[in-house]
Amino acid sequence: MDSSKDSLASIVKKAIETVAGERHVELPEGFEVLLERPKSAEHGDWATNAAMKLSKLFRVPPMELAGAISGAIGETGAISEIEVAPPGFMNFTLAGDWVAGTIKSALEGGAAYGSNKSGEGRRVQVEFVSANPTGPIHLGHGRGAAVGDVMSSILAFSGWSVEREYYINDAGLQMENLGYSTQSRYFAHFGREDLAPFPKDGYPGDYIDDIARGIADERGDSLIARPLEETMPFFRDRTCEVVLEMIGRDLDDFGVKFDVWFSEKSLYRDDLTERTIALLKSRGYAYDQDGAVWFRATAFGDDKDRVMVRNNGVPTYFTSDTAYLLNKYERKFDFLIYVWGADHHGYVPRIRSVNKALGAKDESLEFMLIQFVSLLRDGAPVAMSKRAGTFVTLREVIDEVGRDATRFFFVNRKCDSHLDFDLEVAKRTSSENPVYYVQYAHARICSILREASARGIGVPGVSDAGLGGPFEPCEIRLAKEISRFPEEVLKAAQNLEPHRLAFYATSLAEAFHAFYNTLKVLGEAPETMKSRMLLCEAARITIANALRLIGVSAPEKM
Repeated sequence: MDSSKDSLASIVKKAIETVAGERHVELPEGFEVLLERPKSAEHGDWATNAAMKLSKLFRVPPMELAGAISGAIGETGAISEIEVAPPGFMNFTLAGDWVAGTIKSALEGGAAYGSNKSGEGRRVQVEFVSANPTGPIHLGHGRGAAVGDVMSSILAFSGWSVEREYYINDAGLQMENLGYSTQSRYFAHFGREDLAPFPKDGYPGDYIDDIARGIADERGDSLIARPLEETMPFFRDRTCEVVLEMIGRDLDDFGVKFDVWFSEKSLYRDDLTERTIALLKSRGYAYDQDGAVWFRATAFGDDKDRVMVRNNGVPTYFTSDTAYLLNKYERKFDFLIYVWGADHHGYVPRIRSVNKALGAKDESLEFMLIQFVSLLRDGAPVAMSKRAGTFVTLREVIDEVGRDATRFFFVNRKCDSHLDFDLEVAKRTSSENPVYYVQYAHARICSILREASARGIGVPGVSDAGLGGPFEPCEIRLAKEISRFPEEVLKAAQNLEPHRLAFYATSLAEAFHAFYNTLKVLGEAPETMKSRMLLCEAARITIANALRLIGVSAPEKM
C-alpha cells in the first residue's frame, strides 16, 4: 500500500491515542484512522473525519476534537500543514519527504508495485463472455471479455486465487436452430435447399456458409439422401465445434484465456439438474404442479413462481442456471462473479433467490452488467457485419484498430454505462486517443533512459542520493499520481470497477506529460538529474503495471 498514507494514518492514530489518554477516554477496540483523498486539491493531500466519528465518545464538538488532535500531532517531517475544516474534518498537506518515499516504494515494488493481499488467497470464479456457440463473438461480448479479463487480473493482483470460466450454452433450442441452419446451407450447396428450408430463427451469417461448404468438401452429397432428423445432430455438433474454435481464436488474439470451458450439456450428462431439483424440493423451494416442476420464487419476493421443468418434461434455461450455480459451490469457490449483458438485469434477482434457496450467503456472488456498445466512424454509426449477419464482430474491430486500443476503450467507461466506440478516434496518434496517450508516456520515459545511456549516464539506483528535493509542483503532482496507484487497485478490486485503472492510467499519463513539458531531466545538476530520473522510472513502472492489468502493451518506442 501507499507508504505516505500508512505513515500518516499511524501519526494521526497516535495523536488520537494521546488525546484519549489525557481525557481518560477508551477508544473502541480495533479503531483505525480512515483517510480519503479530498475532492479538491486545495484541501490538501489527505483528509479524515475521525474527529466527527469520535466526538460523541469524547463528549466534545467535532471541531474542538479535531483541533486537539491536530495539536497533539505537533511537528513532524511528514506533514507541512494541517487544516481543521467544518464540521470537523482534518485536512493534511504532506511535506516533500513523502515524494522520496513514493519513488522508493515504486522502485522497490517493481512489477508488484500497487498489489495488495486483500483477497487473502480466497478462491473467486469470474464467469464471463459465455456467448452461445452459434456465431462469432460480437462487440458486446467483446466488451464483456475485456471487463471480465481485466477484473480477473485486478483480483489476482489483490491476492485472490482467480479462475476464469466460459460457460458454453450448448444445449437447447438455439443449438437445434444452429444445426438446421448449417444443414440447409449444406443442401443449398448442392442446389437442394428445397429439401431443407432455412429455419425461421436460423443463423444467416456467411460463417454458416463456410462451415456447410467445409462439410460438403469432406462428405460430398452423402448426407442428402438421409432423413433430416437423423443428420441434424451431426450438423449441430460440427457447427458448434467449429464456432467454438472460432470464438477461442478470437478471444486468444484478444488476450483472453480461460482456465475452464464449462459445457451446459454436462449438467444433464452428470445428472446435476436432477440433484439440484431434489435439493430444492428437500428445502421446500421446489414443488410439482400440473405435471411441471416449479421453483418457489415467491418465497423471495418474486411476483410468481418459476417453471424449472415444463409439463412436457423439457427443462428450462432457469434449471440449467440453477444447477450451474450449485456446481460452482461444489467446486468450493468463496466468491462468484457473473459478467452479463445488461439485457439480463431482470434475471439477477432470480439467481439471487436461488442462491438463498441453496443456503449460500448473499455476498458470496455479485453481478457485473455490461451495457451495449455502439460502433462509430467519425461519429457516424457503422453498419452491421455481413459475415456475422446481424452484428459487428470483435474480430473486425481488432483487425482495424488493434488489440490494445480495443481493450482500453472497452474498459474506459463504467461497464454499466453505454459505450460509443469510435474507430477513427481509436486509431489516432494524439491525445484524443487515450490508449495512445498513456502508451506514449511510457515510451517517452524509455526514450529518456535510452538517451541517458547513450550519454554514458547510468540509471541511478533507489539507494543513490538525489531524492532530497526540493521538488517542483509538477514533480509533486506526478508523485501524487504514482502514490494513488495502490489505492486505485484496491478500490477496483473491492468495488468490481475495472474502469478505475483506465481512468487512473490516463490521469497518471497526464501528470507525466505535464512534468515532461515543464522540466528537463537530462543536463541538469547531478543531484536534480538523479532525482528526476528516479521519478521517471517510478512513473514508468506504475504505467507499465497499470497497462499490464488492463492487458495492454507498454511500448518502449512509438
